[in-house]
Amino acid sequence: MTEGPAPEKFSPEHLLTLYEISGLMNSSLEFEEALDNVMDAVMEVTKAQRGFLMLSDEETNKFRVLVARGIDGKTLEEEGYSKTIVGQVVQTRQPLLTNNAQFDTRFEAGQSIIMRGLRAILCAPMMVQDRLIGVIYVDTSMRSGTFNDADRDLLSLVAGQAGRALENARLYRVAVEKGRLERELQMASEIQRSLLPQQMPAVSGYEIVPYWQAARQVAGDFYDAFTLPNNTFGVVMADVSDKGAPAALFMAVARTLIRSNAHAGSTPIDTIAQTNDLILEDADSGMFVTVYYSVFEPDGNSVHVNAGHNPPLLYRHASKSCEYLPIGGRALGWFPDNPLQEIHVEMQPGDLIVYYTDGLTEAENPQGEYYGEERLVHAVLKVAGHSAQEVRDFILQDVEAFCAGQPPFDDLTMMVVRYTG
Repeated sequence: MTEGPAPEKFSPEHLLTLYEISGLMNSSLEFEEALDNVMDAVMEVTKAQRGFLMLSDEETNKFRVLVARGIDGKTLEEEGYSKTIVGQVVQTRQPLLTNNAQFDTRFEAGQSIIMRGLRAILCAPMMVQDRLIGVIYVDTSMRSGTFNDADRDLLSLVAGQAGRALENARLYRVAVEKGRLERELQMASEIQRSLLPQQMPAVSGYEIVPYWQAARQVAGDFYDAFTLPNNTFGVVMADVSDKGAPAALFMAVARTLIRSNAHAGSTPIDTIAQTNDLILEDADSGMFVTVYYSVFEPDGNSVHVNAGHNPPLLYRHASKSCEYLPIGGRALGWFPDNPLQEIHVEMQPGDLIVYYTDGLTEAENPQGEYYGEERLVHAVLKVAGHSAQEVRDFILQDVEAFCAGQPPFDDLTMMVVRYTG
């Protein structure tokens, strides 16, 4: 970092000026106001005709003029500063002073110097620790206008303080924006949680136990369970292709459409087909959602429709065996004429179905291995015969032990439906 001049070089008037403009530059944390304060202070201390404040663009690594000020305090419409001198200051990170810009042999007089008849130029880097964040440039074309070494040293100090003032304002703006975004995400998370069913349908002969964990504040996974006519009920397990707030909005749309079609009396396959068509009509975001939808009857009969989702695991209590239900269909919002099929399953007392999203089977351990479908089968076989809640809890404990503290990469959603007869 370039060391500033020793304080004893300055007169009491200079030190007083430096004190006053330091207060001015640091009087606001609003970034735009801080820019104006810095430029006002620079023009006050240098008595220049024109002043320019340039900051480095982190994305392009180029310098952009953010403030251009004339001696009358008005904003300049044209820039016309010496890019040669600015480039040299950027390269050396040292302040530069010339009182004979037209004929200074240290650099070739550029077009802006010649056309504007520039006589004296001062330019200083704005450093924050060892990082160059911007440049302050002032000039004058007046014959009587000159700068001295004390002006250069003072501007160098002012530029250093200006850099810190602007960096503080920038960080404050980032913090404010981050806080606003976090508040919005928190609200989105609360809204999303409110869309999930707060209680499972109380249906004689069945136990229904869900689980939902978002990898971020908002998730793309969702589940649903709702009663239907004739003592039947439906369950939904779904996973939106994206993550974060966009996925949460898409999830809310898909959930509403599925519920609406189901309560309108559509068959399971028509419920999913109509949802697919409506999403295709209205959604142009490129996102899609995989869905598994099941409808259960009081006697254990059930109908299942898969729209590109992970096939649920069916446990048969009589044979103490597990099988994955067939895969089928395509994700909703992907293509028209979704090739959906209905699968009929007759459940016996003690049978259960484990619905899940890929956040469960693709949970990773520190070695990068997936939990996988085979481990899920072993877990279910170990705890089968217990209640739906005990089955769910055992699976979650098994996944957690497998991951060994590895943070979840994806949302994890699961539902266990057990037929007690």
